[in-house]
Amino acid sequence: MAIVASAEAGLQAASRATILQLRAPSLTAAQLEREANELVARSPVPVLISSRIDVALACGASGVNLPERDVATSDARKLVGDRLLGRSAHSLDAAVQAQAGGADYVIYGPVWQSASHPDVAPVGLESLERIAKALHVPVIAIGGLTEERIEQCRRAGAAGYAAIRMFA
Repeated sequence: MAIVASAEAGLQAASRATILQLRAPSLTAAQLEREANELVARSPVPVLISSRIDVALACGASGVNLPERDVATSDARKLVGDRLLGRSAHSLDAAVQAQAGGADYVIYGPVWQSASHPDVAPVGLESLERIAKALHVPVIAIGGLTEERIEQCRRAGAAGYAAIRMFA
């Protein structure tokens, strides 16, 4: 599973991704809805909306990915129904809570330092491996990924990866 987590990469990356995640925190709700509607209409792969359940439902997206400190996963599950529900996590506790609340997958990291989250300390491959072994839902690696590092993440147990700059 390869998730592109960026509005900028968008459709250009769909040939390499299995899911597109629209992450555009600087857009207004109206701008995000317009962007989401266009992406959902044109994307050859499922589209997830980052952080905005309302926009995901309004545009008919395949699901939503929520940051660690967003609405409780169990409450989000009630809203999204059978659509994909992902949760970003930065610790074992947060990942276990996401799984218990009904997340379909957990995005975990940053595994390495990431330009998109420079204030978050990298968790490393050993931590990724612990999370992957502890959960029964897929764990998606994120943060500082390169083509070479993807295989390291797979060996650590990641089911896939999410990236922004790799696809831009």
